Formats: sequence, structure tokens, C-alpha cells
Amino acid sequence: MAHLPPPTSHLPHPLLVVLSGPSGAGKDAVLDELAHRGHAFHRVVTCTTRPPRATERHGIDYYFVTDTEFDALIKSGGLLEHATVYGANYGVPKRQVLDELGAGVDVYVRTDVQGAASIKQAMPQVVRVFIAPSSIEEIEERIRARGSDDEERIQRRLATARSEMARSGEFEYVIVNEAGQLDATVDRLIEILDAERVRR
Repeated sequence: MAHLPPPTSHLPHPLLVVLSGPSGAGKDAVLDELAHRGHAFHRVVTCTTRPPRATERHGIDYYFVTDTEFDALIKSGGLLEHATVYGANYGVPKRQVLDELGAGVDVYVRTDVQGAASIKQAMPQVVRVFIAPSSIEEIEERIRARGSDDEERIQRRLATARSEMARSGEFEYVIVNEAGQLDATVDRLIEILDAERVRR
């Protein structure tokens, strides 16, 4: 399928888009390909209290904060949503989202199913898209290929993936990201967002 042209960088009605789906479903790959095609958008950098991995950079992959700093963000209303995952806290900075939308830029947030529900409650105009694998077996293959998790963590991730898949019907849109079909997945996402833009 031919690549669709990218939208302009500043839009009269920018979209807040939440991408959810199991770990390993390809959410980052979708956003990377969208950027590669020249689409202008802001990818929200999440706050977390977990320590950085060797390849991760502060302010680019995550904002790495202390428990005290994270608690202060909650108390001040600085997080659009937050959750504890595998013993670490994660949160979406509210100011980051509002500033970029105010500048006319589409904003993409990667979060889990519960986080997507919380954002919908806070900002009803959000477009929620669930990126699904073709099967749980595919998710397991991708997680194992990363080589970063022990067996216990892999099994926890798979259990979480099953529970998240069961809630995919809560989303406005579901896209199945078939193995080797990233272009088709991104084309479908662009079609959805173009339709949302026209509708608004």
C-alpha cells in the first residue's frame, strides 16, 4: 500500500491519541514508523521510579525520578494518569500533554489498558487505539527475542497480555499488528486518525 502523505506540523484540532496493547505488540515500532514517514507529533515521555536500563536515556526514553519526586507530582496534580507496574511507578506528565496540544501538535501516549481508561475519564476527546498481536504466541516470541527478562517476568508479562487482550473491546479502535506487516498497521492508524480529524 502506498504511504499516505504526512499531515501538517501544526493543526487546528490536534489529536490526543493513546496507544495501548500488550508488551511486545509493537507500539514503539508503530510510532517509529510514523515518525519515519515524516508525521509531526509529540511522543509523551513518561515518568518512572524504576532505574534506567543500560540503553535508556533520561528525558528521552523516560524521566527517571525518585519516589519522593513522583509523590510530589501526584499531590500537585501534575500527572494525567499514573500506575504501579511490576513494583515501579509510572505516570504521564499532564503539562507535557497540554502544552503540545495547545501548540497544535498531535500527542501520542503509550500506556496500559487501565491508564487508557483513566485518560479517557480526564480527557474525553482522546482517541484510544489498541495495538493487538495476532496471537499470544507471537507476543511470547517477541518478549523472548528481547533477551531482557527472566522466565518469571516473561510469565508475568504473558499473564498481563492475556488480561489486556480481554479488555480490547473497551477501545474505540483495535488494530492487529500482524508479524511483518508494520506498514499495513501504520497505514490503518493513519486512516483512523484522518477520519477522526474530519469528524471533528
